[in-house]
Amino acid sequence: MLATDNLVKLYSLFGQETQQSKVEAVTMCKKVFIAATGMNSGKTTISLSLMHLARKKYGRVGFIKAIGPKCQEFNGITVDKDAALMARVFGLEEDIARMSPVVLGRGSTKRFIDGEIPPLWPAERISEAVRELERKNDYLIIEGAGHGGVGSVIGMNNARVAKLVDAPVIMVSGGGIGNVIDSVQLNLPLYRMEGADLRLLLVNKLIPEKRETSLAYLKRSFTPHNIRVIGAFDWSPILANPTINHIARLLNHPLHGDQSQGNRIVHHIQLGAASSQKVIDGLEESSLLLVTSSRDELLVTLSSLYNIPAYREKIAGLVIPGHTPVSAITQKILDDSLIPYIRIHETTADVFSAMKYHVSKIGAEDTEKIELVKAQAEAVLDFDELDRLLS
Repeated sequence: MLATDNLVKLYSLFGQETQQSKVEAVTMCKKVFIAATGMNSGKTTISLSLMHLARKKYGRVGFIKAIGPKCQEFNGITVDKDAALMARVFGLEEDIARMSPVVLGRGSTKRFIDGEIPPLWPAERISEAVRELERKNDYLIIEGAGHGGVGSVIGMNNARVAKLVDAPVIMVSGGGIGNVIDSVQLNLPLYRMEGADLRLLLVNKLIPEKRETSLAYLKRSFTPHNIRVIGAFDWSPILANPTINHIARLLNHPLHGDQSQGNRIVHHIQLGAASSQKVIDGLEESSLLLVTSSRDELLVTLSSLYNIPAYREKIAGLVIPGHTPVSAITQKILDDSLIPYIRIHETTADVFSAMKYHVSKIGAEDTEKIELVKAQAEAVLDFDELDRLLS
């Protein structure tokens, strides 16, 4: 980790820029750091929203995921998944290297602890990337990772990053009252200790009928802490639930059948373990059914029903697990029906567990979700007010 004297030295080093460059950075680019109380709070959705809204007001808007715990290959380099998402959605591909300066890939934390990577390197990389993006943008969104302590293993937790880049902080939480207060209070001391400027709490995934009551109590709770509370998105099954393509990527197996249905959102995951009639009677809206490869009669029935409009609304597609081969006649019926399906040679229990407890993340391919986020952001978030509060 970074020792205290090393961090002070680093702050001093970056403070030695010319007065002219400091003034240019201040006048040319506004910044905001998007933090969260924990995983799956909707931080990426908020970042997407702010990117969309900021681009309506400012000419040039940039994005950076300072520390990336989830990486992928993008144009030949390893970057964080959220940085890749923003680059694809908003056409920022040329800046991708700066948008993901520190990626925590496999084995990287051990290399930091073993001293194979210099202790000042993460902060230097982040500061350099932020300075470069400030120079070419009017507004810069800096997204954190997980809860406030993520990044501590390399001496750069979220709160320290926010302080290092001198950006006011918006913290994103899930909905509710008690759990929001608890989770914010768990993170707040770290931001206070690091001297980060935590100004706003955006409460996400609110239950619509409880929205006003929840926000009223939260505002009363956080007023003594000088933290402004603003309501963000209501809980939405469309945003919360995965697409068929997303599940195919999760299972790492291709989607067969009608490829145009890949962006269809799955509202229910059902296990086809009962009799065919009971499974059909229990169908809910846009259900993805897990049907083991040995259930020929159920696979044939669902394939046939898929092309009946009343059932098309209920049957999103199939996941077919199991080691037993699908019979030739059943396979032909499957293919002829064009029902979307994923064939995977694992047990039904393993596949069901992987799908049931996986939280859907927005991908660049989820165009329906992204357009919904943009539209709702314009209706729910007052960007001018947020901009004023952060100035």
